[in-house]
Amino acid sequence: MRSRFQGSTNRPLRKEVKWRFPLGHRSLAWLGAAALVVAPASVLAQAPSGAGAKPSIAATRAPASKAWTAPLTADGHPDLQGTWSNASLTPFERPKELAGKEFFTEQEAAEYARRLIDQSNRDRRGATPEEDVNGAYNEAFFDRGTKVASNLRTSIVVDPADGRVPPLTPEGREAAAARAVAQRRRPEGPEDFALPVRCIMWPTAGPPMVPGGYNNNYQIVQTRDYVAIDIEMIHDVRIIPLDGRPHMSSVIGQWMGDSVGHWEGDTLVVDTTNFTDKTHFRGSDRNLHVVERFTRTDADTLRYRFTIDDPTAFTKPWTGEIAMSRATGPIYEYACHEGNYSLASMLAGARAEEKAEAGEKPRKSSK
Repeated sequence: MRSRFQGSTNRPLRKEVKWRFPLGHRSLAWLGAAALVVAPASVLAQAPSGAGAKPSIAATRAPASKAWTAPLTADGHPDLQGTWSNASLTPFERPKELAGKEFFTEQEAAEYARRLIDQSNRDRRGATPEEDVNGAYNEAFFDRGTKVASNLRTSIVVDPADGRVPPLTPEGREAAAARAVAQRRRPEGPEDFALPVRCIMWPTAGPPMVPGGYNNNYQIVQTRDYVAIDIEMIHDVRIIPLDGRPHMSSVIGQWMGDSVGHWEGDTLVVDTTNFTDKTHFRGSDRNLHVVERFTRTDADTLRYRFTIDDPTAFTKPWTGEIAMSRATGPIYEYACHEGNYSLASMLAGARAEEKAEAGEKPRKSSK
C-alpha cells in the first residue's frame, strides 16, 4: 500500500528470527549493511593516495560549485520540497588509513567505490551453512548506493578535522557498557528489545538523518508555517513548526525529540531537544541537542549538515555533512514486521532455550 507521500521504492522484507538477532532480522541486517559503509582495511589499503601519500590539490578541498539560485516558494523561502536520498558509500567516520585526507579526487572516489562494492557483495555464499544463513538478504535487498557522496568527502563527520566522533565521557562510557550488558541478557518481554527490533524507530530516522543499508529516502513537504519530513524507513513523519514557538517542557521526551525551525538566509535551521533515554545516537543520552541545516546547492543536491552537542555523553560537540541527492518516487508504506509477530516468536524462542537449559523436553504441538 502506498503512503500519501510520493518517493522511492521500498524493499519489502519478511523474516522470522530467534531472539539472539542473527542478521536475518531486519534491524540487524541494517546494522550489518551500515557497517559496510565503513570500509574494511583491505579495501582502504588498495585505495590510491591513502595515508602517507601527499594529497593532490583537488583532494584537499571541496569541489567548486557553480553559482546557482534556488527556486522560491510563495512565501519567499528556498523550495526544499521533493524526495531526497542520502544513500552513499562515504564512511561515517574517516578510516585511519585515510587519516589527513579530507577529500577524494574523482578518480580515487570511483576506485574506492568499485573496490568497496566488490568486497561488500552479499551475493557470495557463506563458507558454512550457518554463515550462509546469517548472511540473510542478498544484494537485491540493499540500496546503500554505488558511489561516495558528490561532495567527495572521505567521511560524513567533518568536525573534528580528523573526521572521527569525539570520545565518550566517562559517564557516557558507563552508560554504553550498561546498555551492552542489558542487550546480551535473554529478553523477558518486548521492552527488552532495542527500538529498531520492535519497529518503533530506526537509527536513520533522525535527527540526525544518516544513511543505512536501504530505504534512505526522505520527502520534504513545505508550507509557510511548517516543514514535514516523511522518512521512508518505518514511515515516520517529523512535523517541524516555523512559527517561532519555544521547545516543549523539558520533562517531555520523544523518540525523535522536539524540533522547531527557522530560516537563516537560504538555509533552514532545525533545532531539536527533548530526546528520551532510549534513543542513543552514537552513544548519546537524553541531553542530546541536534542542530540541522538544510541548504539547496543546485537543482539536484541538498546539503545537510548536523551538529551534535551532548555534554554528558561526548567530550565535545561534533558535526557531520551529507550531500543528499534528488530521488524519484514513489515511496511505499514500510511495514516492518506487521503486528509484531516476530517479537512473539523471538520471546517464544527465549522461553524454549530456558527450558532446554533446565533439561525440560519440548512439548509436542496439539495440532
